Amino acid sequence: MAAIVIPLALVFAYLIYHFILGDPGNFEGMDPNNEPLKNNYLGVIHKGGPIVILLISFQIILLTYIIERFISLHFAGGSRQNQDFVLDVKVWVKNEEIDKAISECDKQEGSLANVVRSGLAAIKTGPPDNRVEFVSQELEEATQLELPQLNKNMVIISTLASISTLIGLLGTVTGMIKAFAALARVGAPDAVGLAGGISQALVTTALGISTSAVAIVFFNYFANRIDKITYAIDEASYTILQSLKLKHHA
Repeated sequence: MAAIVIPLALVFAYLIYHFILGDPGNFEGMDPNNEPLKNNYLGVIHKGGPIVILLISFQIILLTYIIERFISLHFAGGSRQNQDFVLDVKVWVKNEEIDKAISECDKQEGSLANVVRSGLAAIKTGPPDNRVEFVSQELEEATQLELPQLNKNMVIISTLASISTLIGLLGTVTGMIKAFAALARVGAPDAVGLAGGISQALVTTALGISTSAVAIVFFNYFANRIDKITYAIDEASYTILQSLKLKHHA
C-alpha cells in the first residue's frame, strides 16, 4: 500500500501546489512571482516554496492512513462490543457450549473472535491429557497472528508525526536564510526577497506543526482502540484457560 500511496501523494501534492495554490488569480498582477492578493490564503501557502509540496504530500498520506485505520479497526472490533462478547464467552465455556461459542465467533468476527475461535477449536481437537497446554499454545499463536494486523501502518502515522515538524523547521531555516540574504544585499534591501523568505518560514512552520499535531492525536486514538482489543483478547484467553484448569483439577 505504501508503494502506491506515497508516490501518488507526491504527484497530487505537486499538482495542488502548481495549479491550485500557484494559480495566477491568487496573486497581484496575475503573476505568481508577485505578492498574494489580500486575504488570499492559497497564494500565501504557495509562497512557502517547494517544501510545501512535501508537507502537502504528508497531509495526503496521513489522511489516507487515518481512513485505512478507521476501517481496519472497525472490522477488527467485531460486530458488537468486545466486553459483552467476552462475558458471553465466559458463560459458554463454563456451560461447555463449545459448538455454540464457535458459531457465535463466526457471527462476531474481528480479532477477538478469531483468537477465541482458535482456542475453542483447540479444546475440541486437543489431546485430553495435555489439553490445557495445547489450548494455551493455540491461543498464543492466534494472538501473535492478530497483533501485527492491529498495529499495521501505525508506524507510518507515528513517523509523520515526527518528521512533519522537522520538515517544517527545515522550511523555516531556508526561509530565514533567504530573508537574511535579501537584507544583506548591497544597497537598498530587497523587500520582495525579504517578504518571500519570511512567508516561506511561517508557512512551512504552520503546515509542519499542524500536520504533526493531527498525526499525534490520531495515533494516540488508534493506539487506545488497539489496547482495548488486546485487553479483551487477553481476558478471553484467561477465561478459557482458567475454565480448562478448573475442569482438569476437578
